[in-house]
Amino acid sequence: MTPKSKGHPRRLSVALPFLIFAGLAGLFWYALHTGDPSRLPSALIGKPVLAFALPPLEGLKAGDGTDMQSFTAADLATGEPTVVNVFASWCVPCLEEHPLLMALAKEQGIRLFGINYKDDPASARRFLGRYGNPFGRVGADASGRVAIDFGVYGVPETYVISGDGKIAYRHVGPLTEAAITQKILPLLRQPSGVPQG
Repeated sequence: MTPKSKGHPRRLSVALPFLIFAGLAGLFWYALHTGDPSRLPSALIGKPVLAFALPPLEGLKAGDGTDMQSFTAADLATGEPTVVNVFASWCVPCLEEHPLLMALAKEQGIRLFGINYKDDPASARRFLGRYGNPFGRVGADASGRVAIDFGVYGVPETYVISGDGKIAYRHVGPLTEAAITQKILPLLRQPSGVPQG
């Protein structure tokens, strides 16, 4: 073997990590600059929500002073569409979208449930006490297992569940007025909550 032929594999082994890094960096840049993260596809659209039963958020009170109820997958298949928002007190974008959730909760006939994701119960209660509680029911997902089953990428995320318990829409990241008026409200105003077309 000549010295020239020995140098080839060595150069390749030195350059390979840099090539891999450059390729990954290029993919990351492409993902950041070409897509809207709120439009990430979900393989779960049109599929039933997996069975779950969340415990209530410890110590959280409803407006009438009673303990606020949690919910299960069966509560999402009652014939009425439901908005499910995944939030946490430590999540800065959750605070950003919170006024929109408060406004959405005031709309007539809207069912809005919350999944409190990997949060300290006292911190979650303080968050809702300080900024308002838009939710009709709140479940505590301390382990994050239910969020994983929903396909949650990161908080906040919002889902519209059709009246038959299927995921009809997914919004990744903080809600926007456009998402609410153009996507969420039209689904909620359809009797089944299922997209037409």
